[in-house]
Amino acid sequence: MPEHVPTLQLIGAIVLTLIGVAWAIGVMRLLRRFRAEALRELPAVRLPALPPQPQAGPPLESVELTPAEEDAFAGLVRQLGHH
Repeated sequence: MPEHVPTLQLIGAIVLTLIGVAWAIGVMRLLRRFRAEALRELPAVRLPALPPQPQAGPPLESVELTPAEEDAFAGLVRQLGHH
């Protein structure tokens, strides 16, 4: 214990620190509980200014490559794989 600090002042600082830690833990628990409850109770919110989004993406596209294009692509992959 430092010599220049009175005992009551040191005890007061420790008590205030413990109270602050307990308060912070209590607030975090309350926020976590209320956030979980709010997420369970809220329906999916729609923004009226945005148009409805499609449920599926665009159709997949594919392109047939010639043997020369396949070789060039394989060479590019090998070249990029070494770096």
